[in-house]
Amino acid sequence: MTEPTTSDIKAPEFSALFLDGIRLIDTRSPIEFERGSFPNTVNLPLMTNEEREQVGLCYKKAGEQAAVALGHELVTGTLREVRIANWLLEISQHPEAVLYCFRGGLRSRTVQTWLASQGCHRPIIEGGYKALRSYLLSTLTRCLAESDVIVLAGRTGTAKTALLHHSVDATPLPAVDLEGLAHHRGSAFGKRVDPQPSQIDFENRIAIALLRLQSNACSRIIMEDESRLIGRCALPLELQAKLRDAPVVVVEASLEERVQHSWENYILSNYDELLAKSGCSVEAFEMFSSSLRNSLNNIQKRLGGVRFRELSNMLDAALKAHRQGDPTLHKLWIETLLRDYYDPMYDYQLTAKRRRIVHQGDFKSAFNALVDMTKNAV
Repeated sequence: MTEPTTSDIKAPEFSALFLDGIRLIDTRSPIEFERGSFPNTVNLPLMTNEEREQVGLCYKKAGEQAAVALGHELVTGTLREVRIANWLLEISQHPEAVLYCFRGGLRSRTVQTWLASQGCHRPIIEGGYKALRSYLLSTLTRCLAESDVIVLAGRTGTAKTALLHHSVDATPLPAVDLEGLAHHRGSAFGKRVDPQPSQIDFENRIAIALLRLQSNACSRIIMEDESRLIGRCALPLELQAKLRDAPVVVVEASLEERVQHSWENYILSNYDELLAKSGCSVEAFEMFSSSLRNSLNNIQKRLGGVRFRELSNMLDAALKAHRQGDPTLHKLWIETLLRDYYDPMYDYQLTAKRRRIVHQGDFKSAFNALVDMTKNAV
């Protein structure tokens, strides 16, 4: 069993929770957890959604004492033993784990008390989820205010994300991969196999990424050029403003290189992810085909009728060949889409950034520029 530790975790200690990757046990109901939580958190609720709803109705009708009594009545006997066993198992695997509920009140303290009866003593977070969320929102605002941002821009397929993760002598760039945090590749075709995080989770991830960089004394941070939305995740308003005013480094690549990069990431990698998830090649290919067609349909109005029909026919031919073992025909529609749709759109957007461009060059050149711009600011 863990050593007795019952002191609440207070706000000044919150940063250590995220920087050290401390395991958090969320005792809220599953529906609350789905709306928003934190990285390295597991949901082991005191009550199910249905049980919480019953207790909530009781609280409104008869007050707190009656609601607490009902909660103990609902979670008793074997059900209580099973839940205690689940908490104990999690803590045996993560002895440093701490507990929280919504405000650090009845639910987390009830779990703490039940665990103590089994000789397991774990602290709870003072103020619970609400306090942690408030801390991360203020951290996001503070870190952005105290940091300089450099925007990495470039046409679709110029390997901007790969550049963010590139390193010299195993030292990574001080970068925040917004698309990685949003679990989306950032274009109409950027949907990944697993779902995106909730908006709250996305904001929390950004705040923690900024906190980690700041803890390493990084005062100049690189982020990829993004619009307001990455899939369905919206950039926080203060981050949007920061990106609009930041200096810009543009990475360039030939159309052939960009087609190859897009093909590898949006075609080969996406299909491999689907295959790994489904375990069935037929099912995976149907999901893959449907995803590509849906993505193309989503930009139909912007493409226009003639160009949409042309690309649809090219996509159908590529999928037919891919089904027979040749995925290379995808490069034809990718090239057309990049050249005739994405490139003109990017060129138009770049005109608004022209005065903020501080460097423009290929992958190596852009990387070296970013190194020079950040090495004296850490």
